[in-house]
Amino acid sequence: MPRLFTGLEIPSQTALMLSMLRGGLRGARWIDTENYHITLRFIGDIDDRTAYEVAAGLDRIRREPVEIRLNGLGSFGNGKPHAVWARVDPTAQLAELQAEQERIIQRLKLAPERRKYVPHVTLARCKTSSNEDVAKWLSERGNFQAPPFIAGRFVLFSSRSSIGGGPYLVEEAYPLAA
Repeated sequence: MPRLFTGLEIPSQTALMLSMLRGGLRGARWIDTENYHITLRFIGDIDDRTAYEVAAGLDRIRREPVEIRLNGLGSFGNGKPHAVWARVDPTAQLAELQAEQERIIQRLKLAPERRKYVPHVTLARCKTSSNEDVAKWLSERGNFQAPPFIAGRFVLFSSRSSIGGGPYLVEEAYPLAA
């Protein structure tokens, strides 16, 4: 039973810039640079037949390439931080691509995503980091920016459920070109 999600890949030059942010945060487990990505839609553990239907549905998407800008850092967690990330500027193109994937997934009778979509690149999981540790790390690096890049495709990734943060495998790639 594969665990699937869709996303945008991060170019190696941008990944290198993101990797320079590593360190200085107690209790953080840093994501390997080859596993950096922008999640579009987490699908989860599904059977092989449904995975095939998802792949076929995604193949019908026709969209232009998307410009991606990384601008700033943040953290997730209510009361206790569980991840730090690089912010992706939300754009109409990115929101429309994500929303179309959401509609396809729901048409296949999979559960809708309950959380509001926040485009980002996860940099580290914060198992034992305190609020103070994360606040200090963010204040020291919070003005992060990377040159924009064009995402010319989105991909269907698989991951192992037992290991958070990768390794991620590209199962299918879908060009962005109307």
